[in-house]
Amino acid sequence: MTPPSSTSIPPLRWGILGTGGIAHDFVGDLPLLSSASVTAVGSRRQETADAFGDEFGIAHRHTDAEALADDDTVDAVYVSTPHPMHFDGAMAAIDAGKAVLVEKAFTVNAGQAEQLVRRAREKQVFLMEAMWTRFLPHIVAVRDVLASGRLGDIVTVSADHGQWFPDDPENRLFAPALGGGALLDLGIYPLSFASMILGPPKRMAMIDDPAFTGVDGQISVVLGYDGGAQAVVNTTLRAVSPTVAAIVGRDARLEIDSAWYRPSRFTITDRDGHAEAFEFPHEGHGLRYEAAEVARCVAAGQLESAVMPLDETVQIMGTMDEIRRRGGYSLPGDPDS
Repeated sequence: MTPPSSTSIPPLRWGILGTGGIAHDFVGDLPLLSSASVTAVGSRRQETADAFGDEFGIAHRHTDAEALADDDTVDAVYVSTPHPMHFDGAMAAIDAGKAVLVEKAFTVNAGQAEQLVRRAREKQVFLMEAMWTRFLPHIVAVRDVLASGRLGDIVTVSADHGQWFPDDPENRLFAPALGGGALLDLGIYPLSFASMILGPPKRMAMIDDPAFTGVDGQISVVLGYDGGAQAVVNTTLRAVSPTVAAIVGRDARLEIDSAWYRPSRFTITDRDGHAEAFEFPHEGHGLRYEAAEVARCVAAGQLESAVMPLDETVQIMGTMDEIRRRGGYSLPGDPDS
């Protein structure tokens, strides 16, 4: 697959809410879209907003979500704050009539996700979860393979996402108040991958173990679907896992190389052992593809993306709610928190 030309993407002016690592990667990739620009940044502290603005040459700097959303130089807001702050930041942007791209996990729970979706539909505002993996060229090609029927009926999907983090209570991954834990940051990737292929699960079995601060440190989940297909998902904060993924059908299997959720390549192996490899050259981190999707949808007057539909985002949040419920993990924003 050849990525779309940057000159074919409609122009869009971005406001960035949050100045962490993913925001740096997102803004760093936008120059690969010649029609995209960043006109404003928002942070809880003026010094971090100024530092981010100086780094990327952003003129408008704000210290709250409402001010960023009300900035008339901004067409779309990218929300990349910690999870418990996604809801308020996205709601401010929706109420200001701006298109909104919200980092995954979309919110802390399905209830918050439903409220955002309802408000966006009421206000007739574009809204999308920033599951950037779905828009990468190799995953677009995976969907083409699935649609072609080459793999046959799907039997098993497997994917993992594990990273090693030192035991530091100040790290947001271990901080309950900041929505820490493996599931919302890392596990969202393989769960969304399984959802993209198999839809909503009907059954679930899981094993989990908490981190030293009480957030989820490692979770393994088996999901069951109508027709007998299964998905096996693992996520952990304790080690660098293989980060590979596979879709196994009756006729062939498709295996995505590490790290499968980033720009990668895959191999299709037929039942007789014949293998065919597929390469996808790329530039940057791969985040420009989701930005391009937002720009295309907004220009076309669409209120959501067919690639990452809002109802599916809510459904995935519901699956993660059930996983956390079974493990006893509560976060700020939950009904019982």
